[in-house]
Amino acid sequence: MGSFRQKIFASDKGYIIGLFKIKSTDMESMKDYVNKTITITGYFHELNENENYYFKGEETIHPKYGFQFNVKEYERVKPEDKDGIVEFLSSDLFPGIGEKMASQIVDTLGDKALDRILEDESVLMLVPKLSAKKAKLIYNTLVKYEESHKMIVYLTELGFTMRDALLIYNTYKGNTINVIEHNIYSLIDDIEELSFVKVDRIACAMHDEYDSIERIKACIYYVMKDLTFKTGDTYLYLEDIYNYTSKYLGFSVDDNYFNELLNELKQELKIEIKDNKYYLEDIYTAMNNIVYKINYLVHKQKSKYSNLDGLISELETSSGIKYNDKQLLAIRSSMENNITIITGGPGTGKTMIIKAIVDLYKVLNNYSQKELCEEVALLAPTGRASKRLSEATLMPASTIHRFLKWNKEDNLFTINEYNPDFSNLIIIDEVSMIDIPLMDNLLRGLTNNIKIVLVGDYNQLPSVGPGTLLKDLIDSEIVDTIHLDILYRQEENSYIPILADEIRTDNLGNFLEKKDDYAFIKCTESNIIKKLQEVCQMIVETGKEYKQFQVMAPMYAGVNGIDNLNKVLQKIFNPPSSDKKEIKYGDITYREGDKVLQLVNDPDNNVYNGDIGIITAIKSGVQTKSGKVEVVIDFEGNLVNYQVKDLNNITHGFIISIHKAQGSEFDIVVMTITHSYHRMLYRKLVYTGITRAKKKLIIIGDADAFEMSVHSNFEQTRKSDMLDLLKDDARDSAF
Repeated sequence: MGSFRQKIFASDKGYIIGLFKIKSTDMESMKDYVNKTITITGYFHELNENENYYFKGEETIHPKYGFQFNVKEYERVKPEDKDGIVEFLSSDLFPGIGEKMASQIVDTLGDKALDRILEDESVLMLVPKLSAKKAKLIYNTLVKYEESHKMIVYLTELGFTMRDALLIYNTYKGNTINVIEHNIYSLIDDIEELSFVKVDRIACAMHDEYDSIERIKACIYYVMKDLTFKTGDTYLYLEDIYNYTSKYLGFSVDDNYFNELLNELKQELKIEIKDNKYYLEDIYTAMNNIVYKINYLVHKQKSKYSNLDGLISELETSSGIKYNDKQLLAIRSSMENNITIITGGPGTGKTMIIKAIVDLYKVLNNYSQKELCEEVALLAPTGRASKRLSEATLMPASTIHRFLKWNKEDNLFTINEYNPDFSNLIIIDEVSMIDIPLMDNLLRGLTNNIKIVLVGDYNQLPSVGPGTLLKDLIDSEIVDTIHLDILYRQEENSYIPILADEIRTDNLGNFLEKKDDYAFIKCTESNIIKKLQEVCQMIVETGKEYKQFQVMAPMYAGVNGIDNLNKVLQKIFNPPSSDKKEIKYGDITYREGDKVLQLVNDPDNNVYNGDIGIITAIKSGVQTKSGKVEVVIDFEGNLVNYQVKDLNNITHGFIISIHKAQGSEFDIVVMTITHSYHRMLYRKLVYTGITRAKKKLIIIGDADAFEMSVHSNFEQTRKSDMLDLLKDDARDSAF
């Protein structure tokens, strides 16, 4: 218990960071903070300075801001003695009521003054010199003050968490109960953190109106969002929407009525319907925004340089590199065009060309290194890809989310059309991983005075989110695209880029023949674990660091799946030891020295989905300020502390999925292949996997399964009409 002192930060949704002075506590770990001021965080409908509160929660250590108390539940402490009531009535909550007037109120009405006022506001007229206007202000403020507490209790009793209840009350205030009782599904639209499933569960428990118009419409919209992000499609067909909606609801909706509701959703600007295609409105808008910006850049006047070829020749001399014709074209186009695409497989020199573009841009504009860093932004979808970009160019690079200053709390970007970045050249690597919404947000955050270079491999897996952006841009043929196709690593006796090209063209050679940088270890499905153990033991004996190698597989489930193999490989790469601390989370045992994979974006800690780190320490509550067990993970120099509750954000990374490896490169890649992965065995997935290897590739498993995957072009073809939009818009721009 203590008093709230000051707000440091308050968001629109009720998230508050503030200062709180502790008066008493029953938490042993907090005893040292009694009579001291600490930083608190949490969701609140209202916090008044100098007012007393009971807080329940947990201590945390923020890597940047230090010790904080994260409030999960709270309760106001209503003042009951004279001094407390006087302090309360003279606070900022009651403007115009000073300490003298507050004392008169208590002297007149006694220690139960607040209860008496709430029961009968006319008792305030007994207070000398208190005007009717101020009496009304005091009464109304107290009523509102009590009402908010009752509403939060009401919401938690319905089944909402305290955090959800605070979000709801902070959104609707006095209209909360009206919204809950008349259209609870509007919560989904107004509060992003509340899902349809959560709200629907509470709504169905409140009443039996399973076929209400609000529920069906909310379900349709939920199904469309769910299907869009699960399939990666940019549009859906009516039959799929209808079938999935009926399945969730548990009954079939009349066809005509269903169409009426779809049209209502369109009128509400939630969806778009064009040519019997059904889009989420934000995806449809994003696609059109991208198409508009791309065509604007394509048709905008190009840059002209008088001595470009001469400067490129000087660059070749200074770097000791002789560029081939297509590489020269890529460099020249990037300088002259407002937007250029550079695509090619591994070993074709994409990264080398990025460095050449940066170096040439510096010379062309006579920039100092400091000016170059201010004018050029190097971006990638993942942390590891951006780090590779930085190492190759000796320039700062960042993830797209970090560049756009993504706010995790409200899922918005600070860099946007109203607050753009003023870089003049943007180079984006691994573009195949970028989905429609992210590209839209990136283009919104750039000025029209921009050059964009998009770099990626056309044949890699598409983005996790909706769309096939890179493929559509290249296939549209409206953006100048340079296809790099000469394999430079071949000169170094490397087979990996040759194999990649064979897979890409479905022209597989003798992939069983051992090479300097490649080996295929044939074995049956039942022997994969044994062979994998042997190979990994050899890697351990060579003393390779965790960053230099990676084991990968297509699937999580099964004996030869990622989940089981992580447990197998932990025993090889990081076996139990008396000098290594452990912690169990679910069925996973984490140990100091373990290789782990980050599963979610966490911009506050500068760690992103797909980043790989090492557990450097597991600290007991005695060793931490929070008094709780903490796991310290080193993400290549970035130390991040995880409490036990945060461990769902990581998993073991001894072996990871090919999808998670996309955007990364490793000196050594070991990949397992078996018929039990049949659902995931197709050309693009295998291609993406083997192209993660830079110096050594080892494939373990069934040769027939590998051949089958190379010959199989079976991948769920995404429904995307962005290609048509690009062509149509280009056609319109031509006239």
